[in-house]
Amino acid sequence: MNIEAFRAYCLSKPGTSEGFPFDERTLVFKVMDKMFALTDVDSFESVNLKCDPDRAVELREQFDFVLPGYHMSKKHWNTVLVDLASDQQLKEWTDHSYDLVVSGLPKKVKEELVKMK
Repeated sequence: MNIEAFRAYCLSKPGTSEGFPFDERTLVFKVMDKMFALTDVDSFESVNLKCDPDRAVELREQFDFVLPGYHMSKKHWNTVLVDLASDQQLKEWTDHSYDLVVSGLPKKVKEELVKMK
């Protein structure tokens, strides 16, 4: 998957926005202002995705291209090396990240998100 395909996939999700809140290279995807994916827009070598803590450990044990989140909470974030992951895996883990963030949103914000679908 290339950066444009990943970007399009993330932006296809309801309530998603993109921006550069940290620097001019780190592209951040948010759902209702909460981060669910980060990547270096210039190199697109890896992507940071939020993950259930138990599942995060399982994925790291199962796949050598899934690492503890770089510059993120190692408990809640994984870094996935893009070139070694399949498109299906990237999409599945991006979905999990998005869904995990949505599940933690306040009820009122979730209701706004439902209206966007």
